[in-house]
Amino acid sequence: MSTLLHIDSSARTSGSISRQLTASFAEQWKAKNPGGKVVHRDLASDALPHITEALLGAYFTPAENRNAEQATLIKQSDALVDELLSVDTLVIGVPMYNFAPPSTLKTWIDHVFRAGRTFRYTENGPVGLVTGKKAIVILTRGGKYSEGPMEALDFQGKYIKSALGFIGITDVELVVAEGVSMGDDAIKAALASAEQKITSTI
Repeated sequence: MSTLLHIDSSARTSGSISRQLTASFAEQWKAKNPGGKVVHRDLASDALPHITEALLGAYFTPAENRNAEQATLIKQSDALVDELLSVDTLVIGVPMYNFAPPSTLKTWIDHVFRAGRTFRYTENGPVGLVTGKKAIVILTRGGKYSEGPMEALDFQGKYIKSALGFIGITDVELVVAEGVSMGDDAIKAALASAEQKITSTI
């Protein structure tokens, strides 16, 4: 059975363009994958805790050597990793906040990027262990950052694509809806372009 991991990271629960587009992708995916399963993770309504020194200690302690506190602390991270490893496709909604992804998404990354579980170190450098998956990353931003003077301030899509590649997810499609703070016509154009790209990725 095919499984989709649907991740929303927008702080907005209404009026969010990234949520609108991830929902559109999930709906079209379900139509093309009858019997498929969708796992929805909302990083705004169910925010993850930031990593702490104690959690980092648990990460780098072999399972058989963890004390009771470490074993408890790492349970949520282990569950998130298991969830990621169990799916075939990811759709991730990523609005731009101050030139970068929301901190809620960065926190999810901090929980699932785990040495020995989602990547490993070798003599030739790190190797991703999360292979055979496809990710569709839906980027929304009020201004235009694909080209021109603001391009240098785009730490959104490049970061997410590079991070996913690090753990082995190299089949990544970026769907961009930008200029959405530039009036109704700009919003309509951005949505139409993004919807067309979404349909072509499924």
